[in-house]
Amino acid sequence: MKSPLDCKYLYGLIGYPLVHSFSQDYFNQKFSAEDIDAQYINFEIEDLGLLMEIIAEYPNLNGLNVTAPYKEAVIPYLDSLDGDAQEVGAVNVIRLIRDKKTGSLLELRGYNSDVVGFDNTLDSILTPERTHAMVLGTGGAAKAVRTALQRRGVEVQLVSRRKTEHTVVYEEITRAMVNNYQLVVNATPLGKYPDDNQCPDFPYRFLSKDHLCYDLIYNPEETLFMKNSAKYGAQTKNGIEMLLLQAFDSYRIWTEEDNL
Repeated sequence: MKSPLDCKYLYGLIGYPLVHSFSQDYFNQKFSAEDIDAQYINFEIEDLGLLMEIIAEYPNLNGLNVTAPYKEAVIPYLDSLDGDAQEVGAVNVIRLIRDKKTGSLLELRGYNSDVVGFDNTLDSILTPERTHAMVLGTGGAAKAVRTALQRRGVEVQLVSRRKTEHTVVYEEITRAMVNNYQLVVNATPLGKYPDDNQCPDFPYRFLSKDHLCYDLIYNPEETLFMKNSAKYGAQTKNGIEMLLLQAFDSYRIWTEEDNL
C-alpha cells in the first residue's frame, strides 16, 4: 500500500479511542474495489489541538470523520457549518475545501451526516404507537438522534447521569415512563468495544415486547444494552446500518462537485 502522502486523496477519522472503529477498513475496501487513488487512516488523538498539525502534515487530506469525544469540541476549529450541523450543534464530517490549482486550504466546513444516517433507518422502526422516544445520552450523537426524531414528529426525552432542565436522570425513570416511550436509543459510548461489559443504568425490567431498543454502537454486534433489553422481550437493533448510511453521506459530502 502507498504511503498516505503519496495518494491523490486522503481521508481519515479523528477521535479517541478508535480501537472500536470499522470506518478505516470500510473506506479502504471501497477505494480498492472502485480503483480510487485514496486512503483512509485513523488519527487517534488525545488532544484535539493536534487537528491543525494533522491538516498541515497532510496536504492531500480532503475530508475527516469525527467521533467521540470531539463532535462538539471540534466546532471552534471550523470556518463554517452546514444547516444540520448548526441545528444539532455537533459535527461528524469535515470537508477540507482546497484551491483546485494550488491545493491550498481555503475552508474547513463542518457537516452532520448522523442525522441523515439515523433518519434513514427509521421507516421500519417508527410505528403508530411509537410516538415517544427516550434517548440515553446528551453528546453529539444523542443530539443528532433527537433532531432526526423530532423532525418525524416524535417526542423525545433525553436521559443523562446529570440532572438538567432538559434531561431526566436514570433514577427518575418509572415504569409508566417506559410504557410511554416505546423507542429507547442508547446514544452513549457505554458498551463499546473493548469495554463491552458496560451498559447504561436503565431499568430494563420495565421493558416489554412493545419496545424497540436501538443501540448506536455497532462493535460488538450485540451489546450488553441489547442483551438486557432482549431479556425482557424488547426488540433490538445495533448501529451498523446507521454507520454505513452516514458513511455513504460522508463520501458524498467530500466529493461534491463544488470543491474549489
